[in-house]
Amino acid sequence: MAEKTQQAYPSAPENHGYQRSDAESLLSADELKRKKRIKLAIYVAIFVVFQIIVITVISLTVMKVKTPKVRLGNINVQELTSVPATPSFDTKFTTQIRVKNTNWGPYKFDASTVTFLYQSTAIGQVVIPKSKAGMLSTKKMNVEVSLSSSALSSSNFGSELSSGVLTINSTARLTGKVELMLIMKKKKASTMDCTIAFDLSSKTLKSLQCK
Repeated sequence: MAEKTQQAYPSAPENHGYQRSDAESLLSADELKRKKRIKLAIYVAIFVVFQIIVITVISLTVMKVKTPKVRLGNINVQELTSVPATPSFDTKFTTQIRVKNTNWGPYKFDASTVTFLYQSTAIGQVVIPKSKAGMLSTKKMNVEVSLSSSALSSSNFGSELSSGVLTINSTARLTGKVELMLIMKKKKASTMDCTIAFDLSSKTLKSLQCK
C-alpha cells in the first residue's frame, strides 16, 4: 500500500505588524484629540480671564459715576463802588457758571440758582437754566451779576470797606442724573461754595476760590 506523502504547508504568519500599526494610529489620534481639547480649554480660559479684566476695568472707570462739579469761572468787573462812611457798596460783573462732568455719559441737571452772600446774608442771585453737560466735558454759561448792600439790614461792615477789600460768597446746588450706556441713570447733586474778594482801590478781582 502506497504511503501517502503528506506535505506540510507552513501556516500564514499572524499580522502582528498591522495590528501594532493600527493601535499606534489609534493612540496617535486620541493623543491629537486630547491635545486639541487642552488647547481649546486654554483658549477658553484665556478668553474668560480677558473678559473679566475688561469688565473690571469698565466697572472701575466707565461705569463708575462721579459727582459733577459746579464752579464760577473768570470774573470781569464792570462796576464797583463803595462808601465806607455810609456804609454801602454796589458791583456789577460778568462770570461763567461751569458744570464739569468727568463721567462717560451726559449729566442732565435741573434749573437752579446761584446765591451771592455777604456775611451770610443774600445780596443777589442768578439763575442756572435747565441744561446738560456732555460726556467728559464742561458746560459753560455766561451770566451777568448785580449785587448791592441795600439788601443788608446791618450797617457794621464799614470797617471792612475801609480795609480796601470786599469779600462775598456764592453758593449753589444742582440736582440731576448721569446717564451711562443709554440704560443706567444715577442721581447726582453738585454743590458750589466760592469765596470772592474784590480790591476796592483798583476796582478789580483780587481772588476767587471755589471748593
